[in-house]
Amino acid sequence: MRGLWSDFKLDPEDIGKLALGYKYPGALTDWEAILAEIIVGDVFGADRMDYLLRDSHHAGVAYGRFDHHRLIDTLRILPRSEEDSQQPSLGIEIGGLQSAESLLWARYLMYTQLYFHPVRRIYDLHLKQFLADWLPNGKFPVNASDHLDTTDSEVLAAIRLAAEDAHRPGHDAAKRISHRKHFRLFYERNAADLAISPRCVDQVFLAAQAKFGVAAVLRDSYNQKGTSHHFPVLDREGIIQGSTAMSPTLRQVPTFGVDYVFIDPDLRNEATHWLRAEKMNVIREELVSEE
Repeated sequence: MRGLWSDFKLDPEDIGKLALGYKYPGALTDWEAILAEIIVGDVFGADRMDYLLRDSHHAGVAYGRFDHHRLIDTLRILPRSEEDSQQPSLGIEIGGLQSAESLLWARYLMYTQLYFHPVRRIYDLHLKQFLADWLPNGKFPVNASDHLDTTDSEVLAAIRLAAEDAHRPGHDAAKRISHRKHFRLFYERNAADLAISPRCVDQVFLAAQAKFGVAAVLRDSYNQKGTSHHFPVLDREGIIQGSTAMSPTLRQVPTFGVDYVFIDPDLRNEATHWLRAEKMNVIREELVSEE
């Protein structure tokens, strides 16, 4: 991207700092760190706030809404209290704490109800399958000009053509996307089965592949890598405290994750009946072998 940025007299190092924030391998000045946090910060980054409101609006759901006006009005640059240092960070006045709570709960609900909805997730898997077959060597071009030329329009047109022509690369995945023949969910991680075996999804997935074939079963697994509920709060006495110390609500925000097993729609009924009859045997099999 350096060639494109140089046309606008932009320094790639500055862009890297703003895009990566504290993950940037080099040192950041205080102002660079704050600016990066405003743009891509885990808690109050403009990007994160925008996608919740935008996606909530366009998906027609209320989960992602929060009082962003109040939140922005109460944002402050504060020392990182947990680290007992003067390194600046984005924080909030106590009057905006409930708005921050709403933001973080909105994020949790949007992930669990929308972003991790099984139908949305399986289309991600089918799209990845199509792109792996359709793109040269299964990868997007790294040349900036060619990369920018590969837009949604080109991908959607290629899906349409491949869906109607069995000889084109990515035909199977394209047909599933275009004709809504996507794989169906038939098992997901749950507390009852986890209490029996922490590897219950592994066991069901592998047993289903053995029963119905590797190509007929897909798995989608994701676990949040960490929480981002910690930020400084300026209380009414002018004392800076940590957010989780000030808010019992933030201490209760769960992490999010999914673990789904999908099946070819033509096999769904058979797979559902098989799972009802064999699930306990499949899950307990590892326990028996360990004994």
